[in-house]
Amino acid sequence: MKLSDAVEKWTFQRRAEGYSSHTIKGYQLQMSLLIRELGDVEVDVVTLDQLRAYIAKHSERLKASSTAHRVRMVKSFFTWAVEEDVLARSPAHKLKEPKLPSRVPKALNFEDLELVREACRNHREHALVEFLFATGCRASEVSGIKRDDVDWNRRAVVVLGKGSKEREVYFGAKAALWLKRYVDKRTDHNPYLFVTARRPVNEMRPRQVWWVVKKIAHRAKMRDRVWPHIFRHTLATTLLNQGAPLAAVQSIMGHEKPETTQIYAHLSGAN
Repeated sequence: MKLSDAVEKWTFQRRAEGYSSHTIKGYQLQMSLLIRELGDVEVDVVTLDQLRAYIAKHSERLKASSTAHRVRMVKSFFTWAVEEDVLARSPAHKLKEPKLPSRVPKALNFEDLELVREACRNHREHALVEFLFATGCRASEVSGIKRDDVDWNRRAVVVLGKGSKEREVYFGAKAALWLKRYVDKRTDHNPYLFVTARRPVNEMRPRQVWWVVKKIAHRAKMRDRVWPHIFRHTLATTLLNQGAPLAAVQSIMGHEKPETTQIYAHLSGAN
């Protein structure tokens, strides 16, 4: 079987298993780069040395995290090929990811958070900032929420996170207040919770969530320090500083591994 045929079969199967379109595109991009390097050869002629040479060739111009991502993609594909009996053994089995430098996620302090709040100019901006901070949602999760998804009595909403995994997130009175003001003022019939300001009214895409937050940050003179994901970091750090158990924070954030949440414990000074 040619590499291109195997990749098509692999991505089709992943799509049927519920993987997001964004993830599928990532798979297709990485494998197209590999095919460009090796040619559209038979899957069973690819060797470990070829894969190592391919990874090494581009490692100098890529960040360590990008190289690690490329290694994971290649290993995932060849592991699938073995599971589907396309190969007897994976040539990528011994590929190693580069050692990544430890990174501590940045978070806003309460003064910074208030500056961002003060820079909001309308109901949508206030609602978006408060919701991001209260729930710790990713931009991609926020963009997929519909008005009917919100349980106003419990101040809760189920979001679709990474790997198409659902989790319930919660928001407090302040976020609820701004959300209701925003929703009640709208005259459109779009079903999504957050929509574009210009007509025709459409749901806010992740890049539009990013753009709105960056616009607020620019007003607050914090353009290079504030982006949608920093509210997620801020929530995790705040919860740990307030004594929330690590397991509870892990559940709220939707982290698959406790080690991911532990990073915030170091940032907050918690043990």
